[in-house]
Amino acid sequence: MLSIAAAAARILDTVERTGDEVVALADAAGRIAAAPIVAGRPLPGFTNAAMDGFAARAAELPAVLPVVGLVAAGPGTPAPLAPGTAVRIMTGAPVPAGADCVVMFEDADDRGATVGLPAARAGAHVRRAGEDLEVGAPAIAAGTRLGPGELTVAAALGHATVRVARRPRVAILATGDELRPIDAELGPGELVDSSAYGLAAAVRAAGGEPEYLGVVADEPEAVTAAIARALAADVVVTTGGVSAGDRDHVRAALAACGVTLDFWKVAMKPGKPLAVGRAGATTVFALPGNPVSSWTSFELFVRPALLAMLGARAMTRPRAPVVLPDGYRKPAGRAHIVRAAVERDGARLIAHPHPRQGSGMMSSLLGVDALVEIAAEITEVAPGEAAPAWLLEAR
Repeated sequence: MLSIAAAAARILDTVERTGDEVVALADAAGRIAAAPIVAGRPLPGFTNAAMDGFAARAAELPAVLPVVGLVAAGPGTPAPLAPGTAVRIMTGAPVPAGADCVVMFEDADDRGATVGLPAARAGAHVRRAGEDLEVGAPAIAAGTRLGPGELTVAAALGHATVRVARRPRVAILATGDELRPIDAELGPGELVDSSAYGLAAAVRAAGGEPEYLGVVADEPEAVTAAIARALAADVVVTTGGVSAGDRDHVRAALAACGVTLDFWKVAMKPGKPLAVGRAGATTVFALPGNPVSSWTSFELFVRPALLAMLGARAMTRPRAPVVLPDGYRKPAGRAHIVRAAVERDGARLIAHPHPRQGSGMMSSLLGVDALVEIAAEITEVAPGEAAPAWLLEAR
């Protein structure tokens, strides 16, 4: 069996980037930039006032100056400021040529036709054109996920379209005679194919496009035919049929479809049965059928692979030590991935494992903030000691 780190590294060594495409900026939220977004115009685009006040020449201050007008925010270029004068100016308005500072209203002695201004430094309360981003400056790096901040900056720079990584198409296929659609009446021994919904959501969150292909009966011919169809996608994710049971046909079906397997098992709990392979340009992940196990395997292996295909700068969840107040015990041999809720206590992160860690406890997927890794060789974490954890999105 491979360790978690070795399995993850082997997967990332084999995946290939998806292609690129150009999309409208309005449709780019959540996408991964495939090329740097460069400033094609300065930001800000013109020198403007950072505060409401009076624009003047710093070298002439302190002084009492005549007020020769008002410059408000809006289109147009204001008249140059004559020496020995000041002008009222609003936040965001262009600073007249000749003026090099703005004195806030609160600091001025406004006498109507004249104003008393204290000493000020050149550049005070003035936003210089290009002081944020000069023309040609790299604004957003390739591999960045485009969120609200990135879209705001790209729009300010005039990028109506952006080049992004194409979303990998991910075929999701469940095997198991016991599985039924969500709206089916369940008979004895039957279950809803719940994993498909969680995996599809996880694929979307990672930046992929899920395609649910349904449930396939535990028959060799049916499983083989379904996998053959699924291989048209960039990634295939199957659930179930990867253990050693007589009715687990996925491994043989993968081989029949020309999938070359890289490895078969990982030394972890939950999620020990795992097959990873390739057929041409398609990467295949055969995950356990148990929903808790399949989600854990997706988080540790499939999600980073999808992000690598997208060229994302960050492919794995952030890692941090978390304190286990009650400690943790386990046998040696396999790493345990512990589902936990996390709270902050000053500079420390405190992890509270779900009380039921069995892979059949689906409620343990609720409120999970972290996956705590108890290494294979460790048998006991003493109360109050820390262990490394992958931190999930804040809830």
